[in-house]
Amino acid sequence: MSVRLSRRTVLTGVGCAMGLPLLEAMLPRRGMAAEAKPPVRMAFISFPNGAIMDAWRPIGDGTAFEFGPTMQPLTEVKSHVTVLTGLAQENGFAKGDGAGDHARSSASLLTGAHPVKTSGANIRVGQSVDQAAAERVGHLTKLPSLEIGVERGRDAGSCDSGYSCAYSNSISWKNATTPMPKEINPRLVFERLFGNRLTTSGQSRRNRVRQSVLDLVSEQAADLKNHLGRADQQKIDQYFNSVREIEQRISRVGQKIAQEVKTPDFPVPESMPEEAQEHIRLMYDLMALAFQTDATRIITFMSANEGSNRPYKMVGVNNGHHELSHHRGDQEKIEQLQKIDQFLVGEFARLLKNLAATPEGDGSLLDNCMIMYGSGLSDGNRHRHDDLPIILAGRGGGTIKTGRHVVISEGAPLNNLFLAMLDRVGATVSALGDSTGRLTAIDA
Repeated sequence: MSVRLSRRTVLTGVGCAMGLPLLEAMLPRRGMAAEAKPPVRMAFISFPNGAIMDAWRPIGDGTAFEFGPTMQPLTEVKSHVTVLTGLAQENGFAKGDGAGDHARSSASLLTGAHPVKTSGANIRVGQSVDQAAAERVGHLTKLPSLEIGVERGRDAGSCDSGYSCAYSNSISWKNATTPMPKEINPRLVFERLFGNRLTTSGQSRRNRVRQSVLDLVSEQAADLKNHLGRADQQKIDQYFNSVREIEQRISRVGQKIAQEVKTPDFPVPESMPEEAQEHIRLMYDLMALAFQTDATRIITFMSANEGSNRPYKMVGVNNGHHELSHHRGDQEKIEQLQKIDQFLVGEFARLLKNLAATPEGDGSLLDNCMIMYGSGLSDGNRHRHDDLPIILAGRGGGTIKTGRHVVISEGAPLNNLFLAMLDRVGATVSALGDSTGRLTAIDA
């Protein structure tokens, strides 16, 4: 006979606490009552330098649409996504401040506010949508929010035409003057989700995190499984396999880099993947684990800093991304950019397939998510902040009608979408940034 479990049940070990996915044993015996529905999560994923919009735009609208070349990797999850065309972040435009569109695009992306042009300490823009949510519902989870990325960035100095680096390297703002630092090391993100770094320090901590979290909770896990039904046992096994696989990938990264360090008796720092694709994938997989265990319901992820000039050699692009974005109509550069756009969409599609394949409640984990993927620039060559490339994935707990291309002909503020998303996670606000009302076009 199976036991009944609290939604907050965790497995604990020395210095770690391992959350569990939603199990049947956590639901009322009579079924999925309204009050026991899975929580709705929200994530915001940014990519830099705009997109080649002719290859991005879908053909047709409503449910009778086809993906353009860039979004072809999303074909398998088409029924789970809503493509939104016509939304704008007007506060990304200069408004008399001159150059600096890259800094403004990332600073305004989730705030809908115009950043003060400064490279000093007097930075100011506005609270971002994720932090508006964290302020209201963040207390319900272990982590109020999670901010991650794959590129380091300076917080001080100028990175774009007199704008502080904080603007280019952050999309999450706790308030108008405080950017939220993002974590780019997968190991440290893993520790935040599963380890208590406050209980140990120095070498002892490093030794502990090299031991599997699953080993630390193995005795409790075995006892728990003995009291669960077959479906819950299978779900636990699937979840544990995911955790083990991510641990092993993180460990292999560290071992590879440690082998390359020849200096004897030198403490090897915790390391990060050298390959951009593996780095991005690890971060996406950690996002999925964070949502699956309800460690947080609010995540931001910068797939690269705004204005990033990294090459994408894995798809044959050896020139820098930002450099290529100023293509001036050069067809060869445009083709290279489209390859980058498609690669990044492909990695996003991989995340969505993972979430869609993870059962939760009467559907999938993706059904209970809202994940915005987009950029604060549309045409990177002309630095346009209107007609933005925006995708919304997930059904928001059944409240969003997906499998559509929705054209917003009036060019509504992107923040109108954010108001609608905040409502769905129980963090309703009357206004945010330049919002003018709630975007109802996504409603089921």
